[in-house]
Amino acid sequence: MNLEQMNAAKQSLTEWLSHPQELGKAPAKIECAGTFELHEMHYYIFKYKKNLLGKWLLGVCGGYEGDELEHCGHVFSEMEEYDESTAREKAAAMVEMVREYWMEQAKKAEERKQNPGTFVSFVLLEEANWDKEALLRELKEGWQIENEPGADDAEQAENDETFIVGYHGALIAVSLMPGPIPDGEAERCAGKSYLWKNDIGQVRRHQAHLLVAVMGRELAPAEAGELLVKTVASCCKQDGVLGVYANGTVYPPDYYLHFSGMVKENLFPIYNLVWFGLYRSEKGVCGYTCGMRQLGYDEMEIIDSSADPESVLDFLSDIANYVVTEAVVLNDGETIGFSAEQTLSIVKSKGIAVEGESLKIEFPG
Repeated sequence: MNLEQMNAAKQSLTEWLSHPQELGKAPAKIECAGTFELHEMHYYIFKYKKNLLGKWLLGVCGGYEGDELEHCGHVFSEMEEYDESTAREKAAAMVEMVREYWMEQAKKAEERKQNPGTFVSFVLLEEANWDKEALLRELKEGWQIENEPGADDAEQAENDETFIVGYHGALIAVSLMPGPIPDGEAERCAGKSYLWKNDIGQVRRHQAHLLVAVMGRELAPAEAGELLVKTVASCCKQDGVLGVYANGTVYPPDYYLHFSGMVKENLFPIYNLVWFGLYRSEKGVCGYTCGMRQLGYDEMEIIDSSADPESVLDFLSDIANYVVTEAVVLNDGETIGFSAEQTLSIVKSKGIAVEGESLKIEFPG
């Protein structure tokens, strides 16, 4: 048994049990009662007591890949009595239940992403704590966003872990999720980003997150997107915020807050709503967007440019901003240019760095 990993799992389950929505305190006693493998990941079975004279209860924590000390978010207990003869079976069943829940959440998030005007972001938290009332105040004082009279859905849905605000025909929902983004997805995406310079230790520390969703309903996608930026920026002012997972990447909080300021300057916050990825191929510098679909447009790519990365990023962000702010639809076979002399070809085909089809835009360089 990897003792360091086991102790990390014990600590994670203890922290989970200490949450106000669970035991509300650390267990009086907790012991590792076994391990098992599931879906090519390693799990630890624990028995614990609410108090020293109480019964042993069953809990589980995992999964771990190899000797990693970061689990994928499968931490749970139904607080049922521990029985050695059924512990492994019940622990595995709890893992499957948690896994199915997160897969369903991911599916719903992906479905929302495919609908223009619906946006989802995840604010990474160091601990599963938030100040809901402070967040509501920040929305009202910083952005003049508050629940409008007659928004019945919002009133009915509000509870300690969630609130929904009805505003200008849109719904803004924020929910506290007491666990990290599953399967190390946030860490992997951050590891590919030039924003973190290969140092994703801050992202690895997250143990919970706020799920932020905006459903535009009566708003244009760009307007709904601005509402999301305002809400996420307000969330970034909570204690213990480590990053914002959105558009296939993780933004540092300071980066997200800086560019959200564009809204107050009457500029569209393109850098909050669209990620401009860069990578090198054998033939040159490549760039791509992630987030244009939620705004109602095709993702875009630049392939094998001889220009420097900064020029590719600036060019791609200029085109994306132009498309969104001017409501321009680019089509296969057309050309685009920023001067009368400039004619850059557009080809729509299967994406290289993005899923589905994308617009390949010729780059002058």
